Amino acid sequence: MTYIIENANILKEKQIIKASILVDNGIILSIRPAFKRYRYMKMNAEPFIMTPAPILYEQEFPSEKTFQELKAYFIEEFILKGCTAFLTVVKIKHEYELSHELKRLKTQLLNSPIDYIIGVRIPVRLLTQSFVRKCKRENIPAIFVEVDQVDELNHIPWGWLRDAMFPYNSPLIPIFLHANERDKSHAEKEWNRVMETEKMPYVKDELLEKEPISHSTLSKIGVYPFKASIHQGCELSYNLYLKSREFRKIEEEQLFHYHRNKLVVTVHKGDVIRAGEKLFFRPGSGEHVKINTPSFFKIEV
Repeated sequence: MTYIIENANILKEKQIIKASILVDNGIILSIRPAFKRYRYMKMNAEPFIMTPAPILYEQEFPSEKTFQELKAYFIEEFILKGCTAFLTVVKIKHEYELSHELKRLKTQLLNSPIDYIIGVRIPVRLLTQSFVRKCKRENIPAIFVEVDQVDELNHIPWGWLRDAMFPYNSPLIPIFLHANERDKSHAEKEWNRVMETEKMPYVKDELLEKEPISHSTLSKIGVYPFKASIHQGCELSYNLYLKSREFRKIEEEQLFHYHRNKLVVTVHKGDVIRAGEKLFFRPGSGEHVKINTPSFFKIEV
């Protein structure tokens, strides 16, 4: 069905942009100031602030739950927060486990009502040409690396690893296993130094559990701007917040953390999954998001 969302107050980079959106079958066809000559059905979004639906980082998905427990988990941790997709990982200790663990997690997520992206979590010793090639074959868009002894970073053949990654170039994302803040700070500096020197695709900082992933990181993974954005040609996934004077200069992250009581509508690929207090839980409607080219659209920070 084709329709127009009129007078949308779209929040982009702390600014609210007034526009109208032409939609067809859950895809944004065009964004303009207005579509005055079009005769399609129109929806007035004037009373709301529109934001893209965030993508959250779920470090360990609690798959060993009953259906009812998982339903409650999805509602509380994702849908009520306006989230329509999440990034999670399979934890790998040995190279041969990769295919099996991926299949296992995909099976456990078959009933997901929202989309999901799957990365891998590995110790530094698994950063080998062979393992990276396997990740490339499986279209793994993010490799989370457990950093414990920073000296290990200096014993990896980065040039060969870089060649093995090409052209898929999944970014390396750190997980610092340091209880001491001083040691962690040192590890962070060393991580960034090595990644920059070796010209690897990477993310500077750890991702925070159950927090929205930044556009910069999503672009490196290959998700943005196809998801978590309101752009022409993208899927229609968004949140509507009741308008308030305090929203004139505000970030999406602030809305997520401090104004959830004003979140009234969540739309996932054109389908309403939350309208006020009413939730529409559709098990199995979520899809595994397959990334063809990580870092295809880069945001430099």
